[in-house]
Amino acid sequence: MSQDNSPAGPVSNTTPTATPGASSAPGARAAMFLLVSINLFNYIDRQILSAVVPQIKLTLLATPPHDGFVGFLLNVLTHVLGGNPENALVGLLGMAFMVSYMLFSPVLSNLPGKRWWLIAGGITIWSVASGASGLAMTFSALLLTRCFVGIGEAAYGPLAPSMLSDYYPVERRGQALSWFYLAIPVGSALGYVMGGAVISAGLSWHWAFYLVLPPGILLALICLFMRDPRKQAADSQEKAAPKVRTKTLKLYKQFWSNRSFRLNTIAMTALTFAIGGIGFWMPTYFHDYRHAGNLAQVNLIFGAILVVSGLSATLLGGYVADKLRLKVKGSYFKVSGAAMLLAFPLSIGMLYAPFPLAWVFVFLTCFCLFFNTGPSNTALANVIAPQDRASAFALNILVIHLLGDVLSPVAIGAVTDALGNNMTLAFLVVSVLVLAGGLVWLFASRHLDEDTRAISDAHN
Repeated sequence: MSQDNSPAGPVSNTTPTATPGASSAPGARAAMFLLVSINLFNYIDRQILSAVVPQIKLTLLATPPHDGFVGFLLNVLTHVLGGNPENALVGLLGMAFMVSYMLFSPVLSNLPGKRWWLIAGGITIWSVASGASGLAMTFSALLLTRCFVGIGEAAYGPLAPSMLSDYYPVERRGQALSWFYLAIPVGSALGYVMGGAVISAGLSWHWAFYLVLPPGILLALICLFMRDPRKQAADSQEKAAPKVRTKTLKLYKQFWSNRSFRLNTIAMTALTFAIGGIGFWMPTYFHDYRHAGNLAQVNLIFGAILVVSGLSATLLGGYVADKLRLKVKGSYFKVSGAAMLLAFPLSIGMLYAPFPLAWVFVFLTCFCLFFNTGPSNTALANVIAPQDRASAFALNILVIHLLGDVLSPVAIGAVTDALGNNMTLAFLVVSVLVLAGGLVWLFASRHLDEDTRAISDAHN
């Protein structure tokens, strides 16, 4: 998640800086509204797949081919896991999206040009690819379209939070990014609800993907008329120094040597693994393994839980961390770590509690997981120089997805298959990683204020 006009961008004196009492850049509210709307459909497009996984399994994998690409995958997974690797194969749909997303994020975040136009191009690609998913008649075709959804989102994911960080000063950045990341639970929930509504209406799963195409194209068009906050600042100042470009690998080494960036990324990887696994498999788990109700009902309840828990937790997490910033050392990491430690026992409860009590544990687990979204991303932005945030978010995306939700859908499916179709035990892996992430954030809190101050002093 990062944004920038170029690999290095303008030097700091042409970039809005976060000084005490600083106000947000012109057009901040309009940009916030548009970026939140885009992020909303970003997560609708991601999660609408999860809502229709059982139908995809019935239509595309009821009699899977034993030749071609899918046959090759089945043979490999059968050799590794033994028995029927159907769940692991379905998990590849989530993995395909995330692999292309993480691989292309560092590349596309460094493209020269207008950032809003790059975002518009990304939205167009992923929206068209989502619509094309509805045309897929084979598993291979669906796998390919999900790859292109990831490529489109890679042009947007690194740019949006970095650009938003340019609009808002450090005192308000946590709350601003919390509003931006509200789209994760709300968009994800709408994806489940829309998918469930399509199933409930008696339509085929293909229609779930057709519905997301028109809004994406409209949002892409609006982006073409927006102005970049960094460009506005440059227009009002003399260019006192030349642009400085640093080779990408050297820049990445510099980021990784930053203690707060490194430990934050490790903790966010554990969180991303957990959220990726829960988001992809939970509706199927409750429908097929826990028999919580019909699929449309499960998607509706799970979607409602994500909206309420995610909305309240994401806003509250950013607000609390901002308020504690001057009172508690390393507040952004301590808030994130404490929330993850609370999520650990709750995540175990949602696996073993009977229904309807299990839904309460799901709500509380999701609340704690989303509570750290704003603080962790704000901390990442605060310890990186403004002109390098796009590249920093891109590296963060690469790591957290490579070791996080790229693996979790396939890992949970594979463990389920290997343990005799026992997905409950597979989800225990998620709980352990939640605990580990919380401990890393608490350990990292000792360094955060010092690393934040170093960047602030250097660019004020």
